[in-house]
Amino acid sequence: MTTAPESLARASRRTPLSVTVSAWAVPIMVLGQFALLAIVPVAIALAGGLVRAGDRAVRRAVTLLAVTFAIPLVVWLVRPDGAQSLSKDIHPVFVGLIVAASAALILTIRRARRR
Repeated sequence: MTTAPESLARASRRTPLSVTVSAWAVPIMVLGQFALLAIVPVAIALAGGLVRAGDRAVRRAVTLLAVTFAIPLVVWLVRPDGAQSLSKDIHPVFVGLIVAASAALILTIRRARRR
């Protein structure tokens, strides 16, 4: 049986719902050809995961997602002959890595909530 202070401490360390929703939104947006707009849920997940998440594994997973998204974004921005949209320019391997990183974040959040 948990006491009130213990349950409050657990609730304050929980990963915010916005991070969970963002983790689900990123692969949907990237696979749906809205890769440039996916920067919004990536930024929300990164901010919420680093500031509010109490679990180190969630912080690592959120950082992995941000890095896997930032690499093709930077490549697209730096290349002078890039396509008009990030969705058209992004390599399918990066799409797979972003989806895998997002899945890892979702699984890490679920594992952190079960503890």
